[in-house]
Amino acid sequence: MKLKGKAAVVTGAASGFGRAIAEHFVREGARVVVADLNGEGAEAVCNEIGESAVPLRADVTARADAEAMVATAKEAFGRLDIMVNNAGYTHTNQPLTDVDEETFDRVYAVNVKAIYLAALAAVPMMRSQGGGVILNTASTAGLRPRPGLTWYNGSKGAAITLTKSMAVELAPDKIRVNAICPVIGVTGMLEQFMGVSDTPEARAKFIATIPLGRMSEPDDIAAAAVYLASDEAAMVTGVALEVDGGRCI
Repeated sequence: MKLKGKAAVVTGAASGFGRAIAEHFVREGARVVVADLNGEGAEAVCNEIGESAVPLRADVTARADAEAMVATAKEAFGRLDIMVNNAGYTHTNQPLTDVDEETFDRVYAVNVKAIYLAALAAVPMMRSQGGGVILNTASTAGLRPRPGLTWYNGSKGAAITLTKSMAVELAPDKIRVNAICPVIGVTGMLEQFMGVSDTPEARAKFIATIPLGRMSEPDDIAAAAVYLASDEAAMVTGVALEVDGGRCI
């Protein structure tokens, strides 16, 4: 068990990549706070995972909720070893001038500000424990941006830069910080990323840009998260790991 005895918070864990990360973490011996804006969804996930998971309704863009995530981990598990900033938001694939201001603000609140708020809450506890791990779910969009998702691309570029800067600044505290960069995946935001209905033809268009010939699956991202959160990656920090089937080559 690669994460035996460790305690984690995973945001956006009621579905998609976050759910798979929470499931894999528990399978590897961790205890997990399953945090999501969808409180009922978080409870459902915990009911399936078992007593090693605790549900929490949380808005990652609210400081009080970020603090509640860390407090819940401390109350339930006595510590916090891993903070996974997985919750994400996007605008629909469209011309950049068609994205309204409210949507733009939400994209940056969820994808960027949430990392800041989580750090404010989690870093002091990790420092007091002598170390920890922070994982940020970024995207290939932050490495090889394409038209139609400009503002989303920028938010993920920010997540990657934040990851690298945090890694350097927090290294003396033995806090490792890494990012995972999935290619387009089979999640609830798939149609928004494509900008069209989810049809075999539409998928084929996007899959054609991925050398390994398929989209990412939640288990792909979860496996990468387990590695980066584990002691096997003790010398890995500041990395933006591409889980993209060769998309960024």
